[in-house]
Amino acid sequence: MKTFLDENFLLTNDTAVRLFHGIAKDLPIIDYHCHLSPKEIYENKQFNTITEAWLYGDHYKWRMMRANGVEEINVTGAASDYDRFAAWASTLPMAIGNPLYHWSHMELQTYFDVHEVINAKNAPVIWDKVNTKLAQGDLRARDLITKSKVTVICTTDDPVDSLEYHIKIKDIEGFDTQVLPSFRPDKALEINRATFLPWIGQLEQASGLTIRGYEDLLTALESRANFFDSVGCKVSDHALDYVPFAVTTKEEVELIFQSALQGNAVSLDEEKKYKTYTLLFLGGIYNKLDWAMQYHINASRNNNGKMFGVLGPDTGYDSMNDSPVASALTGLLSSLALGDALPRTILYSLNPRDNDILGTLMGSFQGDGIAGKIQLGAAWWFNDTRDGMIQQMKTLANLGLLGRFVGMLTDSRSFLSYTRHEYFRRILCNLFGEWVEAGEFPNDEELLEQLVEGISYNNARAYFKF
Repeated sequence: MKTFLDENFLLTNDTAVRLFHGIAKDLPIIDYHCHLSPKEIYENKQFNTITEAWLYGDHYKWRMMRANGVEEINVTGAASDYDRFAAWASTLPMAIGNPLYHWSHMELQTYFDVHEVINAKNAPVIWDKVNTKLAQGDLRARDLITKSKVTVICTTDDPVDSLEYHIKIKDIEGFDTQVLPSFRPDKALEINRATFLPWIGQLEQASGLTIRGYEDLLTALESRANFFDSVGCKVSDHALDYVPFAVTTKEEVELIFQSALQGNAVSLDEEKKYKTYTLLFLGGIYNKLDWAMQYHINASRNNNGKMFGVLGPDTGYDSMNDSPVASALTGLLSSLALGDALPRTILYSLNPRDNDILGTLMGSFQGDGIAGKIQLGAAWWFNDTRDGMIQQMKTLANLGLLGRFVGMLTDSRSFLSYTRHEYFRRILCNLFGEWVEAGEFPNDEELLEQLVEGISYNNARAYFKF
């Protein structure tokens, strides 16, 4: 019987052990999609308790605590930090088989040298040990980034953001991690949401332009993209809860936009036309700026209307969506390709049912002399489990070039989440080891080293041009 979370955790064959410890383990990290706060990075946030580092804003854990019968006061409410931590420690033993069980223990071991098993009995000991280490002041936000060997972080930023902290971070002496913005114009696309008109006002203020028509909107968006580019942005991102595509004209979209400016709701068909034209315009901008574009597809957000009213978005009430993707996504990518405006693109779906669709669709748009121009994105959100990662990599291997995969991301708001890269690398090395030891791939050390280093680090560095 293996010891829990020993040095060969998740490594079940000799080749995997050799690949992980000899190649993958000490490679640096590129986190090309996350939700870390650039303000907290600049200010080098000091965490006063493990609760602050672990449970503030982590809706992964909140979902598990609610499922365990924890009252909301101990999840997001006014309970003390210790009571919230104790509620999580009592929940975790029920999470057998869940990646949160592994991640939580890996984070304690990696950052705090704490090896106790997390449960209600050990909660006071873990609380004291971790908080004592935090109080020493050498595990602040930037310390955790540096300790994790992170070379690049791409945060998630609205076009109206001033990017003031990204700019300030560049001048911090002794901090070598690049912290770059990502362009996330979701509020520009969501024409039927209550946030749309207030956001248009914010865009006017940020761009210094008056927006009275659709052309003004496009001009303002391009202006902000150029500003992001000047601060080092290399990637855009879109949350497409469904994939829109409808043939339309700029004149038709102008009328739709004018109606929305007057406070009117637009029909679903009109919304699709507006989103289609705007996405195609933005794709062309990204291509011109030589950015990569990310489409995060098929999330169903804020499902619980009651709790959305109480807590707002990003609080653990989301799930997988099951809207069709093939036809509309083909329309978007084909339209961009016809205009010689298709940027490097990463396609993620929150519904693993779509992996085969995306894995074949992306093959229709490879080319232009760019290795892996269109990517099947990493197992994301509800899929970043061991099974989800293996399924994503096997799908890519079956249908494309796994060796060109740009690898893992954290998609996290936590500075402790970089152990997810180690988790991914262990799974990657084990998968390769299984294939080698089954005689399905040659035991070629040089080639295996190239593949492991590429998927773990080098491919992302080249793909995003960091």
